[in-house]
Amino acid sequence: MNKKSFWKNDGVQSFIMSLVCIIIGLLIGFIALLIINPAGAFSAIGAVIKNFFNYSSSGARIKYFGNTLVQTAPLIMCSLSVLFAYKVGLFNIGVAGQYVAGACACLYAALAWNWNWFFCMLFAVAAGALLGAVSGILKAYRNVNEVISGIMLNWIALYTTNMLLSNVKEVASPYTYKLAQKGQAAILPQLGLDNIFNKNKYVGIALLIAIASAVIVWVILSKTKFGYELKATGFNKNAAKYAGMAEKKNIIVSLAISGMLAGLGASLLFQTGFEEWSCTQSSVPAMGFNGIAAAFLGGLNPIGTLFSSYFIQHITSGGAHVDKTMYSAQTSDLISAIIVYLCGFVGFFKYLMNKIVSGKKDKMVKEDVKEKAKKEAKEEVKEEASPVQDADIVEPEEGESTVFEENEALEETEGLENEEGGER
Repeated sequence: MNKKSFWKNDGVQSFIMSLVCIIIGLLIGFIALLIINPAGAFSAIGAVIKNFFNYSSSGARIKYFGNTLVQTAPLIMCSLSVLFAYKVGLFNIGVAGQYVAGACACLYAALAWNWNWFFCMLFAVAAGALLGAVSGILKAYRNVNEVISGIMLNWIALYTTNMLLSNVKEVASPYTYKLAQKGQAAILPQLGLDNIFNKNKYVGIALLIAIASAVIVWVILSKTKFGYELKATGFNKNAAKYAGMAEKKNIIVSLAISGMLAGLGASLLFQTGFEEWSCTQSSVPAMGFNGIAAAFLGGLNPIGTLFSSYFIQHITSGGAHVDKTMYSAQTSDLISAIIVYLCGFVGFFKYLMNKIVSGKKDKMVKEDVKEKAKKEAKEEVKEEASPVQDADIVEPEEGESTVFEENEALEETEGLENEEGGER
């Protein structure tokens, strides 16, 4: 059995192609900065990459590193939401709406009903799952493309959230009340993690929950019968039905789980108190769409999304340090968008890499065949030059006489006969 080449390993290729996308994206972003204003291009791209390293004191660096991690947790969940649906053959572009539904649920439960953090989180999960299930039902029973229904539900969720959360907002501000003032019970536990990040009160169990979720998603999709059935249904629902699987149920469950992950992501951000919801918001939060980028940049691997999500959030937060007198605040978004666009070419990059590796392997095989043919030809020439082969030496069995013993006995007999003849 031939051993699979290291360079043909899917995980290795995904990692290399992600690095290629990042490098090319940063390079194109730098060129764009040069075109806009050459004077500050180097410092701007440096500020984006450095992010919290822009601060001079180590205490500030650690604290703002914690802020980046706080914002990374919901992005991980959104990327897992996109990944889960994609792995089962569905494209859940409604992640943004499911994220909004989760934000609405946890904030309303916290500010209007004073619920505990755990129940607020469960409510957010349920809201995201419900919105995902709506897309699943439309897909399963009316064959409505999940992309179309997802886009429509995004806007329905946004304006419904604005309407409901207007009941729990500041009087002179479009933002909802702060959890620290009106819903302290809903704030996620910190477990002492805030002390690690220089008393950053927003750092808590959110990141731990996100990491655990990534591991659970990996186990479900890769190691369970349930995950196999979901993937089989997504790729070919008719074949799944023929095999005895409940294809309609699996489609609904897949999108419900995807929505559940997105709703949990909203809970992991808003229940830290890091942000408040603006009830005049007229666009869907970018977190859901950034999840698409993180999922593909991570090679559609649950563990890979942990690193890709952090990278995207790192450069997004780094954009805040760009000199606003020279460049727009959306500079980091431009670079992220370029990287997202390049992620669409990952399949093509993998094809090129496989072709290069296969070409090298074929060349090595041909060389090995030539060497083997030359060796065999030399051995044939040697055999023809030495036709006489040594006879096989057979050891006599016990009790049998050898040729040498028979010759010696014959010589002794002839000697005795000669002696007797002489005497006569």
